Amino acid sequence: MTAGGDRPTILLLPGLLCDASVWAAQAEALRPCAHVLITDFSEHDSLEAMARSALAMVEGPIIAIGHSMGARVAMEMVHLAPERIVMLALIDTGIDSRREGEEAKRQVLVDLAFSEGMGALADRWLPPMVHADRMEDRALLSPLKEMVVRATPEQHQRQIRALLNRPNLVPRLAHIKCPTLVMVGRQDRWSPLAQHEEMATQIPDAELVIIEDSGHMTLLEQPEQVSNALLRWLGFENKLAGAHGAAAMESRHHG
Repeated sequence: MTAGGDRPTILLLPGLLCDASVWAAQAEALRPCAHVLITDFSEHDSLEAMARSALAMVEGPIIAIGHSMGARVAMEMVHLAPERIVMLALIDTGIDSRREGEEAKRQVLVDLAFSEGMGALADRWLPPMVHADRMEDRALLSPLKEMVVRATPEQHQRQIRALLNRPNLVPRLAHIKCPTLVMVGRQDRWSPLAQHEEMATQIPDAELVIIEDSGHMTLLEQPEQVSNALLRWLGFENKLAGAHGAAAMESRHHG
């Protein structure tokens, strides 16, 4: 599949247990200017397989925008096909390999999902993912829980396996040649700001954007901030302004 006309192709890459719903606001904001697709990683158990499936969705150049695990997949896409990734946005993510003791901690959640169900997993896993002040925010957490419950313990197990086998990305950062945006919620406790500052320093000419008043789930906690930052970075603001201006003139003309 190729995008029609001169509209660029954007792939939105979701994180662990996330589906297209987390990208709803950003997809709506970007679609007037680009051909936007959202990947599905529910059946894969390695970051490489996820990256290859994403690359196979379209032909030609890609703007890869990933959140959390999806950003790791985006970096794997750059590793596999650097000539195809023309712009790269990395949101609330990491660059390290498996940490000591991490496998045991993640196994507790894998076992919980199988023994008590995805709802129990969501109740344990989701609150630390958001800003500390939003851990009781039902309007935010209820749709997230519904999303997690749509997944299965087997999907969770596959994606945890992919994350536990992730590569150390630090040596690769200096080789990223495309324009890169590094974005993070200021109050992200899972993938902290300092980690993203390091990434932005090591990726040539990367830009760092901090999303204010947000934890790890920036796409949903501060959707407007994220969308506006992406539109500005992609250079779409002027296109949208021009389109809105032309529409207004057309309206006045017919009025």
